[in-house]
Amino acid sequence: MAEAQQDSGNRLRTAVRQRLESLRRAGVRQLPRLPALPAAEIPAVAQPPIEPVVTPPEPTPREAQQPAQTTVPARQSPQLEVTAAVQPPVPAVQEDPAAALDRVRREVVHCTLCYELAKSRTQTVFGTGNPKARLCFFGEAPGADEDRQGEPFVGAAGQLLNKIIQACTLKREDVYILNVLKCRPPQNRTPQPDETANCRAFFERQLEIIQPEFICCLGAVASQALLRTTQPLGRLRGRFHDYRGIRVMVTYHPAYLLRSPDKKRDAWEDMKMLMREMGIELPNRG
Repeated sequence: MAEAQQDSGNRLRTAVRQRLESLRRAGVRQLPRLPALPAAEIPAVAQPPIEPVVTPPEPTPREAQQPAQTTVPARQSPQLEVTAAVQPPVPAVQEDPAAALDRVRREVVHCTLCYELAKSRTQTVFGTGNPKARLCFFGEAPGADEDRQGEPFVGAAGQLLNKIIQACTLKREDVYILNVLKCRPPQNRTPQPDETANCRAFFERQLEIIQPEFICCLGAVASQALLRTTQPLGRLRGRFHDYRGIRVMVTYHPAYLLRSPDKKRDAWEDMKMLMREMGIELPNRG
């Protein structure tokens, strides 16, 4: 019995030496040593059956000259927690300009920031025209006709503005028309600074929704309010200004042209400059 155990031990030692020698010829110089785990952390797993040790045969002279092919077990990657793929944010649906303008209009109807104007108005005058217009006409404040009908530029000044628009080969429904104030000042007086400040949020939101390419300011009040300047109309005319990336041209108010017909030629020169910038060819008027 002792001789059998000794013979088995000799065979095992011989097999180990041969295996180590084979690894050495293959270029393996050291074997990794796994750290010992505490007994409490060793998971209880089913023990695989013990396989008998098979002594490899002695290599032939030809096999001894070639390095042994060693299969190194692949390192297993740690198990990764599978999570849901991050989806890109869904872009918000852009509100229809007409609906957005109507929402602001309803706010204007209930506005009472300017007590005097809210008390004396018949109704508010919001704006009219194409909610996707390339060109907006920006006036001063409603008059008596506008206060009665609830639409900007419907009186005598509005009729002249319609003729100017038609001379530019456009229609009133092609453009958008709005004012600095949404309520008529008593006796059509000039808007007060606090009234302009109270209405600023409304007309700025209108322009933000419409996103026109061009704005034509009618008169000094509208020009100074939009551009936040105190420069007189004469110094603002004849060149383009910028309002948040929108091209702004300044010209006379139609009501002023009715009082000063000699300025109509100058106003038409302003409109021709604006149409050239917009790429609109005007008919030759001789």
